[in-house]
Amino acid sequence: MPYVNIKITKEGATAEQKARLIEGVTQLLVDVLGKNPKTTVVVIDEVDTDNWGVGGESITVRRARGE
Repeated sequence: MPYVNIKITKEGATAEQKARLIEGVTQLLVDVLGKNPKTTVVVIDEVDTDNWGVGGESITVRRARGE
């Protein structure tokens, strides 16, 4: 049973976009590894930008700077 955990920043991904991610990742595992889609688990975690850091600073700070 494959388990895939996708982590994205909480910046407004729509339900449709998340559904497409789940469908696409599931299909990728089917195509590449021959996995059964009925037993493939995909979890999307949305992380607040204050709780995600890159290069020693939060994404909130980077976004405020235009990065």
